[in-house]
Amino acid sequence: MNALTLSIALVFVLIPIVLSKSFRLDLEKDTIIAVVRSVIQLFIVGYLLTFVFESGGYFFITLMVIIMIVAAVQNVARKKTPIKGITWKVAATFIFIEILTQGILIGFQITPPTAQYIIPISGMIIGNSMVLGILFLNRFISEVEAREDEIDLILSLGGTTKQAIHTQLIRAIKASMIPTIESQKTIGLVQLPGMMSGQIIAGASPIQAVQFQLLILFLLLTTASVTSIMLGFLSYPTLFNERKQLIRMR
Repeated sequence: MNALTLSIALVFVLIPIVLSKSFRLDLEKDTIIAVVRSVIQLFIVGYLLTFVFESGGYFFITLMVIIMIVAAVQNVARKKTPIKGITWKVAATFIFIEILTQGILIGFQITPPTAQYIIPISGMIIGNSMVLGILFLNRFISEVEAREDEIDLILSLGGTTKQAIHTQLIRAIKASMIPTIESQKTIGLVQLPGMMSGQIIAGASPIQAVQFQLLILFLLLTTASVTSIMLGFLSYPTLFNERKQLIRMR
């Protein structure tokens, strides 16, 4: 693909703009901003990755991963939540997942310790963790707000904070993990995933593309479970005060 063919592909941007205008959805401005930002950001990242790949230094690889984590943490932390210290909790979760997954991949020599593998895989892992973190926090807070009386009752009967919030915590964890699990049930039947499609378009063997895609799917399962569970158990204690009373969120 060259600049000319890419510019022709802008027709896929014009279609939603025309439809938004026709049906008075008022999404034209947001669509244009999203497209402009994505073009600028992706080209900047493209040039940065070219430099990092050519340098091959671990300093730049680490720096890229740190930038990804910081951006993801800030995106999650910007969401309004009554959980105290949410920024460091999300950061600790993302850093742990990155170390865990890359440690297994490199330690067992599943993938080589090069920028071409570490950065793209880290991007998928951190990006998925970011979405899951937002899903979990939104559901968790909603569950707690809807059942404040139930939590207070358990506490008044002598239950611990963990016992009082156990049901809400488990429901939120399950709800945030379900999209990942359900999407993998129909993978290959309903859709061909991004990595697999990209490798096939690039000329790789379909079988090799399947193997790499399966690796990513396995990683995403770990990401889904670790993100939800770790973030949940780091977060719930801050919903109670020093007297073990639930802090009202509304």
